[in-house]
Amino acid sequence: MALMVTCPTCKKEISYTTDNFFRPFCSKRCRFIDLGTWLEEGYSIPADNVSKDDEVDNFTVLDKLQTRNII
Repeated sequence: MALMVTCPTCKKEISYTTDNFFRPFCSKRCRFIDLGTWLEEGYSIPADNVSKDDEVDNFTVLDKLQTRNII
């Protein structure tokens, strides 16, 4: 019997199997909705007292990944 999970986007119950290419989502649509939320910075981890020194410069990280041929 397959493990049943809830799609994080639409809450539809789906089977979590290798047959479901979009797992843990139920569809490509739900997968892209979730990706859009990430890209719009809709998800975050709450933090207290974050200073500018603690923030990561995304362009610096991207440069390092490209230099190392990771992306």
